[in-house]
Amino acid sequence: MTSQQLLYLSRADVESVALDMPTIINLLEAAFREKGAGRVEMPPKPGIHTQPDAFIHAMPAFIPALRSAGVKWVSGYPQNYQRGLPYITGLLILNDVETGVPYAVMDCTWITAYRTGAATALSAKYLARPQSEIAGILACGVQGRTNLEALAALFPIKRVYAYDILPEAQRRYVEEMSARLKVEVIGVDEPRQAVIESDLVVTSGPILKHPKPTIERGWLRPGAFASAVDFDSYWQGEALAQIDKLSTDDHAQFQYYKSAGYFQATPDPYADLGEIVAGLKPGRERDDERTMAINLGLALDDMAVAPEIYRRARERGSGTWLSL
Repeated sequence: MTSQQLLYLSRADVESVALDMPTIINLLEAAFREKGAGRVEMPPKPGIHTQPDAFIHAMPAFIPALRSAGVKWVSGYPQNYQRGLPYITGLLILNDVETGVPYAVMDCTWITAYRTGAATALSAKYLARPQSEIAGILACGVQGRTNLEALAALFPIKRVYAYDILPEAQRRYVEEMSARLKVEVIGVDEPRQAVIESDLVVTSGPILKHPKPTIERGWLRPGAFASAVDFDSYWQGEALAQIDKLSTDDHAQFQYYKSAGYFQATPDPYADLGEIVAGLKPGRERDDERTMAINLGLALDDMAVAPEIYRRARERGSGTWLSL
């Protein structure tokens, strides 16, 4: 790299690196430990909103210990599936920490998908029972896949219950994930069937400010862990009130979203993931605790993973060099 060039990595370039899930989880754990120690700079993400329930966010972060600084410009449009487009799209820029010069621009779709799954698994490492072996997945899209893959990297998953409002999406998910993970994946007809027997529950539908939540009080059994990737869109207030330990990934961003109209029936988190990883707040303390992570998605996650993608892409000779 010179000060006059940057490396552009397309989505195909990023995917071809094939960074494995255990490595991604480890990178996030190191980054959240730094966050818990107060050694990360990450302002709340500003955004614009051109459609109802859609967003375009700027997500900057600096992790000194990883020598990682940059910004992700990412959008989420729930109706994109009707156009044959992905829900999440965007770009990520890395800057040299000594000069500020940008040295890489890459598609952020793959990174967003996999670091989100890794954040769920990292939360579960501290909040779920280690012997958890039954998972429930509600919404069989990209996040339903990466979250299950991440959980399977840390837990002895034997059976998965999968639900989606689109039967064809559910059918494809059952076929694909059972083959990929070599576990029993069962499609179910009702959301309740994906929750009541599960040790690990992931909800990953669209993020909605005014949802019509499905999951009721008593569905999540004692001792289970849930990850609400879709904020609280799937969860009724009475169900959330049963959670013994509710965590998030960043208090300030949680309160920002609450002030913007989200999380109106959601209790305030007792800890953020950095506090838990750094040992400042306890994780699971009893087998019968119901625990939940509502990870909002942080620039920290992206800046933990992107430099390793860049390093491996350079080793492979991937990407296109562009003049500044």
